Amino acid sequence: MLMDVSWFVYIIEYRNSFLYTGITTDLKRRFEEHQAGGKKAAKALKGKGPLKLVFLQKMQNRSHASKAEHLIKKLTKDQKNKIINQGFFDFDKEINN
Repeated sequence: MLMDVSWFVYIIEYRNSFLYTGITTDLKRRFEEHQAGGKKAAKALKGKGPLKLVFLQKMQNRSHASKAEHLIKKLTKDQKNKIINQGFFDFDKEINN
């Protein structure tokens, strides 16, 4: 029996207002991994706390989450801040550009 797995794209703000973008199926676990700074934490975030989750959006599936992550990572900081302030990443609009 297959379980429906929800995929999320998220943005974490860290030292000096830098932004890190990632994907996960379990935000609580993933954020704790980043916070702990262990071997499962993103190298970009190790030792760069405090960390603050500033954006989270559920995606249709893993493929969409990965594509959204890639698109967001290519944006400027101002464009990322616009997404954070809106609370929404228009995946369909971006993927069709």
